[in-house]
Amino acid sequence: MNNKKETIIQTLKESYNRDLRKQVVKTLLANEKDSDTPDYKILNQIFSYVLKELDWKIAENTKKWDNTPLDIMEEVFPKLENTKWFKEQILTAKKMIASEMRD
Repeated sequence: MNNKKETIIQTLKESYNRDLRKQVVKTLLANEKDSDTPDYKILNQIFSYVLKELDWKIAENTKKWDNTPLDIMEEVFPKLENTKWFKEQILTAKKMIASEMRD
């Protein structure tokens, strides 16, 4: 898994140079500040790619939560953890875990 994680990180960094990755987060933060409905399309597409490459499935990971997809996004996109998008992903994960624990 760790080797796969590094490969995905490397692929994303090669596909999006550092300035572009920083600009994505900067634009996202500004969009979140200025809009009630920020556009997460690009970030969601990249996150979907990460999930697909990891072959990550929610049902397999709710008992013992696997943060690898978010760890990858956080490493590739500097300061992504400051966005509402990132915080929403964490909240969604916590809700899923809580729901699984009740079942």
